[in-house]
Amino acid sequence: MTYDYIIVGAGSAGSILADRLSESGRHSVLVLEAGGKNRSLAIKMPGAAATLYRHPAHNWMLHSSPQQALGGRELYAPRGKGLGGSGVINTMIYLRGRRGDFDDWAAAGNDGWSWHNVLPYFRKLETHPLGNTVYHGGDGPIRISRMRGRVHPVCDSFLAGCYELGYPRSDDFNGADAEGAGVYDLSVYRGERCSSAKANLHPARKRNNLRVEVDTTVDGLLFDSERRAMGVRVRRHGTPLDFHARREVILSAGAVGSPQILQLSGIGDVSRLRDLGISPIHHLPSVGEHLQDHLSASYDYRANMPMAGKGSRSWFGRMKAHLQYVLTHTGPLSMSPVQVGGYFRGDDNESIPNLQVHFSPLSPPVSELRGSAIADESYPGFRLSFNACRPTSRGSVHIVSRQAEETPRIDPNYLGTERDIEEAVQGSRLIRRIAQSRAMRAITAEEIRPGPQAQSDAELLAYFRETCESAHHLCGTCAMGADPDRSVVDRSLKVHGVSGLRVIDASIFPNITSGGINAATMLVAEKGASLILRESA
Repeated sequence: MTYDYIIVGAGSAGSILADRLSESGRHSVLVLEAGGKNRSLAIKMPGAAATLYRHPAHNWMLHSSPQQALGGRELYAPRGKGLGGSGVINTMIYLRGRRGDFDDWAAAGNDGWSWHNVLPYFRKLETHPLGNTVYHGGDGPIRISRMRGRVHPVCDSFLAGCYELGYPRSDDFNGADAEGAGVYDLSVYRGERCSSAKANLHPARKRNNLRVEVDTTVDGLLFDSERRAMGVRVRRHGTPLDFHARREVILSAGAVGSPQILQLSGIGDVSRLRDLGISPIHHLPSVGEHLQDHLSASYDYRANMPMAGKGSRSWFGRMKAHLQYVLTHTGPLSMSPVQVGGYFRGDDNESIPNLQVHFSPLSPPVSELRGSAIADESYPGFRLSFNACRPTSRGSVHIVSRQAEETPRIDPNYLGTERDIEEAVQGSRLIRRIAQSRAMRAITAEEIRPGPQAQSDAELLAYFRETCESAHHLCGTCAMGADPDRSVVDRSLKVHGVSGLRVIDASIFPNITSGGINAATMLVAEKGASLILRESA
């Protein structure tokens, strides 16, 4: 079975590639997805995102290796499973990243990837309520909703507290300047999640030149004698199959899956491959290296007023919310659990905003409070979380066997640099400053975690090490760059040293972006599709 293009992975990037490459009708396209069809109602409901967090039908539910700087903890690393990938299990906060993130991509030897270069593709991607403007698009597939005036009323206390302390107001985190506090835009439309699977892939599947195969695991790539990718070898329901590509094979399996497939296929560090009994195709030492992620810590507070989460935990509250959503597509289930936040400078010496803060008008799940004095108590509360925008620690993703079904070793090397440790303390102090503003004190009964006993930098850092979690933004493991010894793909997203093969997903990020990575991942797919179609013309 032969196609012009084979796309491995139907996540945020693969869904867009499938749409764009099949759009003209001139090319035949095959999409291979290891997960299922993802038809659950919970995927559509923005407020049900938390239920997908540990749902094996929609989530590969991976974990990191033990992290030395975190006391040997293995952090949860959810990865989207099925059509839409992680784009159908995330919290839908739509953040592109800051201008400097992409200028740094270009400065790393990737001409054509600066902020000025990528902005047209961001605009092409979206339909924004502001319409076609300098910073936004008005006729793209991804529908964006502005949530101003629709968030939980207590979010105003967070915003007021930030402004009271002199932090700027940001009216558009994807506009001219992201610094300050404000209300997030969401990739939500008419009360439903708007992922690239919904907006791009599902409509495109009506085309005769696009075929999508689910429940299909890729064992490896097929190469000819001249190191050209000719196709893929897969297993579907236990049956081995080969698919061939006339033009290109494109890996869009994510920051874990794409380097895994390259390594299984003999592309990577030769010594590692030989140790596993894999015959090398091409020595590319950076495959699986340079892994980055955002590391987040949360401070939990008891409120002195009714909040969003308490009533929804009762049977009656859940039924009421579900009924309201089914009938009207409104109510708490039409909203992301995280609604406001912003970009801040950790101290006056920082030249740019280096920390991101989220405010959630929900008390934490009881499962997160096991072992504490309030573990069995439902209480009105809220959560303040933070992470460094551009952590400097770099880790790796490496296969541990020749078996495609065996999860690679995921080692983010969290808090591996002094800079990341410094920002963990900065963020802890920032949360405390915001929490002590007059506006926030007016709604606060007490700090539950870590509690008033944690005051010194050492105590705050210890709390961070003990409780921090991944923000689920793994990227960088097939980094884009000019030097084959330090990168995996070139600026056209072609894998160094072989032909007929590209990687187009979050694994190509030369550095992590400030904020969620889903919008930037879709941007990579939009620009990647344009590069492919330009060459095929």
